[in-house]
Amino acid sequence: MLIAIGYVVVILCVFGGFVMAGGSLGPIYQPLEILMIGGAGVGAFLAANNGKAIKATFSVFSRLRRANRYDKAFYMELMGLQYKLLSKIRREGMLGIERDIDNPDESPLFNEYPQLLDDPMIMNFLTDYLRIMVSGSLEPMELDELMLHEIEAFESEAHIPADAIAKVGDAMPAFGIVAAVLGVVKALTYADAGPDEMGQMIAHALVGTFLGILLGYGFINPVASRIERQAKEAEKMLQCMRVTLLASLHGYAPQMAVEFGRKALHTAERPSFTELEEHVRGTRPGPAGA
Repeated sequence: MLIAIGYVVVILCVFGGFVMAGGSLGPIYQPLEILMIGGAGVGAFLAANNGKAIKATFSVFSRLRRANRYDKAFYMELMGLQYKLLSKIRREGMLGIERDIDNPDESPLFNEYPQLLDDPMIMNFLTDYLRIMVSGSLEPMELDELMLHEIEAFESEAHIPADAIAKVGDAMPAFGIVAAVLGVVKALTYADAGPDEMGQMIAHALVGTFLGILLGYGFINPVASRIERQAKEAEKMLQCMRVTLLASLHGYAPQMAVEFGRKALHTAERPSFTELEEHVRGTRPGPAGA
């Protein structure tokens, strides 16, 4: 939604200001210039990336769109779920959560958090490392190293689409210059044209430079920045789970372990100590066998 609003603001301010200054939008409408600049951008994108990068770029919007939901309320739900899982481990032992993590869709505990259950990234990360904790095959330091490697791989993979789109955005002004130069070359071939006709052709040629800069910095690069921000949001979610699980492995009580996770969040999404404590109390499980 914010992307669409931003685009509308760009269009209204640029073209509206031009019209208010006495300009006419007619000469700016140059479909062939758009074809040359846009086609060159698409061609450069295809030439610069392999099949995996291209596929990742086209699928990034559906994969990272859910990162828009990563707000304070979502983090509170995550820490509530982790608190319940760690409390069950503390009460029943590691094997007490084996059925829950093997079949999260059928687990009453996980089904209390449908938003989390609907997020494959969160569920895969959380259940994978809980299985490793259940197996008891790794020391906390080794598990931390493994989680860091996975988060690093996620960050590297998520950066590919943003980098590919940003490079195309940076190239658009240059493609605009190419289109403008071709327009000037065309105008100069008509040496016998009158001043009015020659001026019109030069104006049409300069539209290419304008369109290249506008498309690059007004439309394409903002999308790349948005994808980068969404990737950072998803990475912070993984870091929150990592810190909480490690605190539990080091022997901290569940309430203190989720406090470690709270401290790993950005201040914009971080709940206060009291807010988290009250939320955890609201999700606190009853005694075993209740």
